[in-house]
Amino acid sequence: MTPHQARAADDQTRAADDRDLPLDAHLHTDLSPDADVPIDVYAAMAIERGIDEIAITDHVDFDPGAPAYAYVPFETRERVVREAAERWADRVAIRFGVELTYQRRHEEAIRDHLRRYRYDFTIGSVHIGPDSPYRAETVAAWLEGRPFAEAVEPYFREVEAAARSGLFDVLGHIDFVKRYTAQHRTAADYAAAPELYEPVLRALVETGTGLEVNTSGLRQAAGETYPSAAIVAWFRELGGRTITAGSDAHRAESFAFGLAEGYRIVAGGGFGELTVRRADRRHAVSVPDRFLAQGRSPALSRPIRPATMPDLPGA
Repeated sequence: MTPHQARAADDQTRAADDRDLPLDAHLHTDLSPDADVPIDVYAAMAIERGIDEIAITDHVDFDPGAPAYAYVPFETRERVVREAAERWADRVAIRFGVELTYQRRHEEAIRDHLRRYRYDFTIGSVHIGPDSPYRAETVAAWLEGRPFAEAVEPYFREVEAAARSGLFDVLGHIDFVKRYTAQHRTAADYAAAPELYEPVLRALVETGTGLEVNTSGLRQAAGETYPSAAIVAWFRELGGRTITAGSDAHRAESFAFGLAEGYRIVAGGGFGELTVRRADRRHAVSVPDRFLAQGRSPALSRPIRPATMPDLPGA
């Protein structure tokens, strides 16, 4: 079997596995500047795959130079999603969500946006912008000569600030920087630096913000979810109670990709439920029994507590 044939076989196996699931909580339509999927395509695919509920979480940026800054007005995004929800209501539930790019310098603008506009579900995420050292053309030089944890710490501190803001239902892909360092650093490097993750996880617990298991890393160079199974298990041990899972699809072929693996990681971390907000209330979504039966995943074996980090509730 050629590598191409092996990859095709793996994709077929995964597609068969990514079925009959209650929720994909992270999807981008053609209302995001980097996606091309009409919302009805996702709805039809959800029905065909047996995905009961989907959250449309198109990008909103607050930096005037960013792609999703003022890209599509709120009113248009809401109308498109609400109308689709009505069209498909008897076959699949569609929620009006959003993925808001978090930057500390724009926190007040984000806060104001969320005061003025109502979503069913909000994801806050730190992305790689044009001034980031983790861009493809700059990341190698940035990493060279720096201790690994020191090199990626600026990204994680921004994620921690997003968690401490308390603005979002969940934090998306908390170690998305793995995608950009994958050609230079391995997943093992991240696993060996738990001091990067602990402040983020504790901030999530303290503020009651949920953690997202984002499966896009399974189709990207990172080769694992954002975050890994060990981090999810550690979040639970620290007192985390709110978690969700999403494919972060931007193309039709990525819909629900790796979602079953995301559910395995959720269940393996000790969670029996996903949580999604619908309008003004959080709702529990049961993880299917086939994942719960597979047992727990180990957390990081040697979590490091920085000397400057105080004990927080749930530790």
